[in-house]
Amino acid sequence: MTDDKQKILETIPQKGFFGHPKGLLTLFSIEFWERFSYYGMRAILLFYIYYATTKGGLGLDKATAASIMSIYGSLVYMSTIIGGWLADRILGSRSTIIFGGILIAFGHLALSVPGSVPALYISMALIILGSGILKPNLSNIVGDLYSKTDYRRDAGFSIFYAGANAGALLAPLIVGTVGQMYSFHLGFSIAAIGMIIGLIWYALTSRKSLGQAGRYVPNPLTPDEKSKVLTRLGIGALVIIILLIVTITTGLLTINRFTYVVSILGIIIPLVYFIVMYTSKKTTADEKSRIVAYIPLFITAICFWCIQEQGSTIFSEVADSQTKLDFGWLHIQSSWFQSVNPLYIVILAPVFAAVWTKLGKRQPSTPVKFSVGVILSGISFLIMVIPFVLPGNHHAINPLWLVISLLSVTLGELFLSPVGVSATTKLAPAAFASQTMSVWYLTDASAQAINAQLVKFFNFNTEVVYFTVIGIISIIIGIILLLLSKKIHGLMRGVD
Repeated sequence: MTDDKQKILETIPQKGFFGHPKGLLTLFSIEFWERFSYYGMRAILLFYIYYATTKGGLGLDKATAASIMSIYGSLVYMSTIIGGWLADRILGSRSTIIFGGILIAFGHLALSVPGSVPALYISMALIILGSGILKPNLSNIVGDLYSKTDYRRDAGFSIFYAGANAGALLAPLIVGTVGQMYSFHLGFSIAAIGMIIGLIWYALTSRKSLGQAGRYVPNPLTPDEKSKVLTRLGIGALVIIILLIVTITTGLLTINRFTYVVSILGIIIPLVYFIVMYTSKKTTADEKSRIVAYIPLFITAICFWCIQEQGSTIFSEVADSQTKLDFGWLHIQSSWFQSVNPLYIVILAPVFAAVWTKLGKRQPSTPVKFSVGVILSGISFLIMVIPFVLPGNHHAINPLWLVISLLSVTLGELFLSPVGVSATTKLAPAAFASQTMSVWYLTDASAQAINAQLVKFFNFNTEVVYFTVIGIISIIIGIILLLLSKKIHGLMRGVD
C-alpha cells in the first residue's frame, strides 16, 4: 500500500496552488460550491419548517423544527459510511464524488418546488444520501495529495477548510436573503444551482490536476462478494422501505420516535465501526494502537460538535426571536448570523495554516489541539449566559453577544476540525482508509443525534441553565484530554 501511495503521489502536480499541489484548487472549488448549496439550504430550512403557512412555511412548532434539523444533520454525516464504503470497496473516491453531487442537486431541486411535509422529507433524503457519498471522499483525496510526513498537510487541510467556509459564508447572505425576503423555494433553487456549478468545475479540472488520486480502490470486493453484497443491499433497502411505509401509515413512527432511533444509532454505529476495525485481520498492531488513540479524540470531537452545530438551531432561534435586528433603516436578516462562523474561518484559517507551517515539528500535538478546541467551545456557551442574566436584555439581546460567542467556538473549530480531518487520514488503517474518514464525520453525526434530544430542553425559561451546563461539561472534557495528551500521543505510534 505504501508503494501504491508513492506512485499516486508521483502523478500529482505538487506545485500550483500557493505552494500546495495543484489538485487542492480543484477540491477547494467543489467543496466551496457543495458547502454553498448545503449551508444556503440550512440558512433558511429551520425557518421554513416553523414559519406559519401564511409566511410560506410548513407551520411546525419550534422544538420539533430544531429536532428535525438536528436529525437531518446527523443523518447527513451518518450516511458518510455509505460514501466511505463505496469508495473503499467498489468505485474509488473520484467516481463516488460525482454520484453524490448529482443526488445533492436533485435534493435541492425538490425543495425548490412548493410542497408538503412529506415532500420535505423526500428532498432531505436525497441530500442526506448525496452528502454522505460526497463528503468523506473529498477529504480523503486531499489526504492523497500529500505524503504522511509532508508538513504542508495540516496547512493544506486548513486551506481546503477555508474553501468550504467561503461557500458557507456567502450562502446565508445570498440564499438567506432571497429565502426570507422573497420566497423560501427560490432560495432553495439558488442552492441547487451552486451544486451544479461545482460538479461541472470538478468534471472539467480533476483529470489534469489530481493525477491518479482517488482512482484506486483500497479494499475491492471480489466478483463473488459483489454479487452477495448487492443482493443483501437490495433486500435490506426493500425491507426498510416496507417498514417505513407500514409504520408511517399506521402512526407507529412519529417524529419523536424517529429522533430517538437516530439518537441511539448515533452512539451504536461508531462503536460497531471501532470494533470492526480493531478486530480486523487486516489491521496491524501499530494501526490498532492508533485506533485506541483515536477514540478519546473522537469523543472530544462529539462534545465540540454538540455545541458548534447548535449554531443552525438554537442560535438561529435566538437570532430570530430574541435578538435586536433593527438599527434605524437597517434590518438584519436572522439567517445572516450563520455567515459569522464561516467569515471568521475564512479570515483566520490562513493564519492558522501559516502558524502550523511555521512551527513545523514544534507545533502542539493533535490531542493538545483538540483539548484547546473543545474548551473554547465551552467558553462560547458560557458567553451566551451573560446577556440573559443582564437586566433588561432578555427579550432583545445585542447581536454582538452572538458574534462574540461565535468567535470563541470558531477559534475552537480551527484548533480541532481541520486537524481532526488530517489526523484521521494519518491514523486510518490502510484497509479502511475512506471508511475511517466516514468515522470522523460520525463525530458530527453522533453530536447532532444527541442534539436532537438536547434541543428539546431549550426554551425561554431554561436558556441560562442550558448554556451553563453544556458549557461547563465541555470545558471539563477538554481539561481531561489535556491531562491525557502525552499518553494518547504515544499511542499514535509516530503520527503527529
